[in-house]
Order: sequence, then C-alpha cells, then structure tokens
Amino acid sequence: MKRSLCPVAMFLAVVACMSGFATIAAAADRPNLLILHTDEHHYNTLGCYGGTIVKTSNIDWLAKNGVRCTSFYATTPVCSPSRSSFVSGRYPQCTPVVTNNIPMDDGVVTFAEILRGQGYATGYAGKWHLDGAGKPQWGPERQFGFSENEFMFNRGHWKKMEDTPEGPRVAARNAKGQTSYGVDGADEKSFATDWLADKAVDFIRRHKAEPFCYMLSIPDPHGPNTVRTPYDTMYDDVDVPIPASLNKTAEQTPGWAPKERGVNEKSLRRIMPPYYGMVKCIDDNVGKVLDCLREEGLLDKTIVVFTADHGDLCGEHGRLNKGVPYEGSAKIPFVLYYPTKVQAGAVVDEALSCVDFLPTVLGLMGIETAGKEQGRDASALLAGEKPDDWNDLVFIRGTGGANWVCAVSDRYKLVYSPKDDPWLFDLEEDPQELTNRFDDAEYRPIVRRLTAQLIDYCKTYGDPNGEAPQVKAAMAAAVE
Repeated sequence: MKRSLCPVAMFLAVVACMSGFATIAAAADRPNLLILHTDEHHYNTLGCYGGTIVKTSNIDWLAKNGVRCTSFYATTPVCSPSRSSFVSGRYPQCTPVVTNNIPMDDGVVTFAEILRGQGYATGYAGKWHLDGAGKPQWGPERQFGFSENEFMFNRGHWKKMEDTPEGPRVAARNAKGQTSYGVDGADEKSFATDWLADKAVDFIRRHKAEPFCYMLSIPDPHGPNTVRTPYDTMYDDVDVPIPASLNKTAEQTPGWAPKERGVNEKSLRRIMPPYYGMVKCIDDNVGKVLDCLREEGLLDKTIVVFTADHGDLCGEHGRLNKGVPYEGSAKIPFVLYYPTKVQAGAVVDEALSCVDFLPTVLGLMGIETAGKEQGRDASALLAGEKPDDWNDLVFIRGTGGANWVCAVSDRYKLVYSPKDDPWLFDLEEDPQELTNRFDDAEYRPIVRRLTAQLIDYCKTYGDPNGEAPQVKAAMAAAVE
C-alpha cells in the first residue's frame, strides 16, 4: 500500500524542491566568463588603442560595445609573475612567482577555483607558465580550479599543434624528431592560435546550458615572429613605423633600460610584418569565438575580456620584448564586454593592473572573493561610477636582476632602481618617456606623494625591491 506524505513532510519537500529550482535559476542567471589572453602584445597594434596597420575589427567591436581601459598595467611585465597576479589578485612576491618558471604556491586561490565552487564549469587552453620548468607539460596536475585543462601547456611558444589518441601534442618536429617552433605546414586547423580557439569553441558548445568560465591563453604574438599563411605575407608591403624613441640620446636613457644591440630601423622592418600577421590571426580567431557565442545565444550573457600578460617594446627605446617599466612593455590592452553592467564605448583612464582583475571581475559578477586578494575591486569604475575615495595609482615591479619598483597613475610614472637615479615621467607632456622630471621643482609634490605611497606598498606587501640600499635611501630622501 502506497503511503502519502504527511502535511509537514510535503511542505518541506516542496520547499526543498523550490529551493533547488531557485539555486538552478540563480546559477543560470549568472554571467559566463570568457577570457581571451595573449602574450607579449603591444597595445598599439589594436585599432581600439590607436593602431592603424592591423584591422582588428573583432577586438575593436568588444571595445566599441564594452569598456576599454587606457592605463592597465602588468604587475610585473614578464610572463609568469604577471599571470600569477592575474589569476590570483595577489602581488607576484606573494604568490611567490617573482620571475619566470617558478611554480605558483598550492595555497593560491584563483578566480577559476572560486567560480568552480559556485557551480561553474571551468576550463583553460593554451600557455599557463605557472607550474615550474615543464615544457610543454600538457594538462598540469595542479589545476587551480580549471577543471578541464587537457589543452593547457605549461610553457613554450609552439606554432603547430595536433590531437592524437594519447592527447594533444606539438606537431612540429625538427630533423632529430624533437619538438620545434617551426610553422611549416601549419594551417587553420593546426596553427596554435586557430587550434586553441577551436578548443574554446568546443568548450562553449558543450557547456552552453550551464554557467561557465573559460580562459583561452594564446601564446602569440610573442616571438618567434612567425605565422601561418596567408598572414605570413599579409603585411610585407606595409611601411613599418619607426618609434621616435629608437634613436634617443644617452641622456634620455635610464640605466635600467639600455639600448639593445641590433635593434635598428632595418631590423624592425624585417621583424614587425610577421608580428602584425600574428595580431591579425588573433583577431580573426577572436571573431570565431564571438560568432560561437552569438550562434548559441550566449553573447549578452557572457563577460568577454580581452587582455595580455605584458607588452612588447617593438623597437621603442631601442629595445625589444619586455621587462622594463616603459609603456610598450608594461602597459597592456584591457577590454571588457558586459552589456548588463558596462556601457557601450566606455573608457576608464584610471590606472589598474593585473592584481586588480580578480576582485574586479568577481565584483561585476556579484560573487564574493576568497578574501585573499591584494588588488582592488574596480567594478564600479568599469560600470561608470568612480568612488569618491578612489586612488589613481598602481604599483609594478621588475624581476630577474632588474629590481626596479614603480608607481604609476594615469599621468605620472615614478621609477626607483638600484641601477640609476630615480626617474619621473609625465606621460601627458612626454608620452615618449624621454625626459626625467624627478628633480624639477614643479614636480616635487608629485614625487613626494607617489614615493610615500610606494614606500607604504613595499612595507605592506613585503616587496624586497624596495629594500635595495640605493632604492631605500632615494625613497627616504624624496619624502623628507
């Protein structure tokens, strides 16, 4: 004989059922998070940041319909430290990934781990660079909240990939059968940028019915400057712009950033066209991923972020690559699309950095952090509301023997280094960063204010770069 539930039991069952439905509904109402992340990317190659050579229509679409940050900085302009801050919201020395190839601490809580705990499907494809020296080291055992990480590789800038029954692998091989950065034979299915973007599309389609968080980490446009056809010759005839700072004087050159041999007009005309080709390939694949979101009806339900780990000087100041506090090295693109909370075409000029990403994006999503982050929640800024007490200043640091420490606002950049006297740049008056204003009387209040906050940062977050005797003495003298 079938027994009926008593009234109390029936009530509790109904409440539990309704609660379950409410939880499912709440999860369904939460935005997805998609991060499109590049490596060693000069912001000025993008149309939305003033670039005129490469037509980056898809990234520009995100900026036109979202918010663009004009002063977003790598907390350290080197791969691993920047990435550790981006995923954790903590300064590099606290992760403790202060330079490349240092494993991130097991206790670090990433935004992916927080979202996974909130019922999100999480995944990652591309370069990770936070698990030590492994290369390529597919699918690191320590996932840090990225549950699907089969297509995550620890480090390297491979150009040709393939799927095998045993899993993903580098397809390019040299004469000895060893993996190589070769691009021969790579096409729209095997070239790293295309191949990784396809993994993002596959993840989105498989998880379209539930909230998801996915990070697509493209290893380009980092060198080697090679790209598949037709991008390899697409910009061969372009008139490569020569940076005004390429041929600057010794007086205009700080000790922490001497010119590099072999960086000249001839070399830039040779290496920059394939760099532009890599950027164009990236933009086309951003379009492919956005089209997937449109086809699945998910675009307006998804926070889409386009950014990079650090920049590339591309010849500015007679240098290539990164590692110094100059704009081309340390400033990175940051564009965020979220029509629910972000006004189309919005621009944020206040200085932000990678350490601010986790608290900011979770703030936009209405999700509580783990309380371990050291960055700031700038979600109000991105949503068009500047808090009255907002401090327009970020702190960035050098590594690998370049132990400088720096405070940056939207307008000013103050650099202390054991390799030179302090430098202050007025980015509004001197966008090429050629003139040191540190000793100019009119800038004295700026120097004092920025230095005082830099000292406080170094003490609060234990930054050893502020303890170098020359740096410590110079900062103490500046605030007297």
